[in-house]
Amino acid sequence: MDKRKLSVLAATVVSMFLMKTPAQADKTGTGHVSDSVALQEVVVTGSRHAVDVRHLPMTVTVVGRETLTRQHQSSLLPTVMQQVPGLMVTSRSMMGYGVSTGAAGGISLRGISGGAGQMLVLIDGHPQYNGVYGHPISDSYQTLMAERVEVLRGPASVLYGSNAMGGVMNIVTRRPAEGNHTATHLNVGAGSYGTFQAELSNQVRHGRFSSTVAAQYGRTDNHRPCMGFEQYGGYLKLGYYLSAHWNAYVDIDLTHFNASNPGTTQQPKLQNDQWITRGAASLVVENHYDNTSGALSVYDNFGRHKINDGYNADGGTPQTDLFRSRDAVAGVSWYQSARLFEGNRLTVGFDYQHIYGRAWYTDRKTGETVVTQRRLMQSTHTHENEVGAYADFRQDFASWLTVDAGLRYDHHSTAGGEWVPQVGAVARLMPEGALKLMVSKGFRNPTTREMYMYGTANHDSLRAERLWNYELSWHHRVGSFSYGANLFYIKGDNMIQTVGGRNVNTGEIENYGAELEAAYDINSHWHLTTNHSLLHMQHPVVAAPTYKGFVGADYRCRRWTVGAALQYLSGLYTAVGDNEQREDCCLLNASVSYAVAKGMSLWLRGENLLAQRYELNLGYPMPRATFMAGIHWSF
Repeated sequence: MDKRKLSVLAATVVSMFLMKTPAQADKTGTGHVSDSVALQEVVVTGSRHAVDVRHLPMTVTVVGRETLTRQHQSSLLPTVMQQVPGLMVTSRSMMGYGVSTGAAGGISLRGISGGAGQMLVLIDGHPQYNGVYGHPISDSYQTLMAERVEVLRGPASVLYGSNAMGGVMNIVTRRPAEGNHTATHLNVGAGSYGTFQAELSNQVRHGRFSSTVAAQYGRTDNHRPCMGFEQYGGYLKLGYYLSAHWNAYVDIDLTHFNASNPGTTQQPKLQNDQWITRGAASLVVENHYDNTSGALSVYDNFGRHKINDGYNADGGTPQTDLFRSRDAVAGVSWYQSARLFEGNRLTVGFDYQHIYGRAWYTDRKTGETVVTQRRLMQSTHTHENEVGAYADFRQDFASWLTVDAGLRYDHHSTAGGEWVPQVGAVARLMPEGALKLMVSKGFRNPTTREMYMYGTANHDSLRAERLWNYELSWHHRVGSFSYGANLFYIKGDNMIQTVGGRNVNTGEIENYGAELEAAYDINSHWHLTTNHSLLHMQHPVVAAPTYKGFVGADYRCRRWTVGAALQYLSGLYTAVGDNEQREDCCLLNASVSYAVAKGMSLWLRGENLLAQRYELNLGYPMPRATFMAGIHWSF
């Protein structure tokens, strides 16, 4: 199916939405009310505290647990990519993203790439990225931990500091429902290329105590030789309600995976193996009163990496040493939000981060630290500190008008200080309709790698990357039909690039585009959703399609649940510069489940059912049609 055909299909679906008389939203809980574009969503990502998204000038898309688990994906990223316009996640196989050379899992939003640390991933508001290389580790983000995912499109540096220059994906972790109860869920599946996945979770709420415990395992041979992947994961969250207004919780998420990189089809590799452990832990104390709420948290995001760089299958020589690294992003975060007077909300906060990284090589046989010709050229043991304070002021000037202004000052121990402002307004011009205007600045401090590692290192003069985002959006709900449209323009400079063998602030960003999303609950059986994004990049980057479209349909009737998802990517850059290459592909996925007994269902999932030939990473062809089948049991 080409782009023209998909556009016709999308237009047909949207026209169908508009011509039908919208039914009233289902309030009984038996229908399938959208959890990804509903205007009534209460979110925390755009303000730190819970707030109706209609009062925020930024655009936030919410993907709830029902949507995240519907396709029985162990990773939450494929589903989030479908549901959020402008968001792209690269992949290279059926399971596993990997790290280092040949890795996938690059997250980009509106052409701002997470591979360079410009798209921030959070877990409950705490930054998650590699302290040495500054980018997210995509295999760490498992569905088992998530209650919902909130994606803020556009800079969020006022609230979250560095790395949030392109946007934020906040994984909100699971909490047991109200009332004393115990719930256990088991999900097991197997399929193509020896792929197996299993997840077991338990939630308890008893009096003031609550707990969530989950474990996950997955493995696959994948569709190419030397591309095996195996992953173990666990999540623990313990909470206690100290009083009617105070609660505390501690949680830890651990993931270990073993991945192999087969190299490109043009230059296969052998023994290019990775052993990676990532973890995130936090202790949080929250308060909730009628006119004020806040939280104090201490967190640590850490990792241990061991990598065999491998050798070319055609005449190469096995490596004699292994690359190793340790990193941590440890921090303290505090905020308090208060209503000072009618229609007002003031949020103030403070963040401190200690960013640690160390990299070295060890002999494969003896394990001793070695010095090789590939040694790291500068200091390989360093740490940085980042401290920031911010204030965000939101005021309702009428029942229909809200104005928001925020300011942050951030200081990095090497890159120096940065002032970060934002301002926006929301006009609720009709019931359930909101016109939003947003102007915001984003920034990213240089990473440990850019400042200290390899021959390109430069810790003397590197400063923060900066960009400005201008956005106009309209969001509206009529009964059970909701839709939204965004126009944006991004202008950035000071991007860190390697010129003359040295990292310098010289690159530029100039992107603009449009986004459309809509959802319609036809009745208690049918739910339709679609989103589309157009992107123009003055300076193209890898893994950012010029057009991305999605159309999804879900049907429920008695024991059956059936879903279909069609995604089209056009103008996806897999290489830029003199050897520019782009991909177009149309991907059809489907899933079906049948409830065989109370709490037990059988499921089947198929991906790339049109058997498309395509690459999201240059030289790494994706598998043709694949299938998974399994059982889900709740008790």
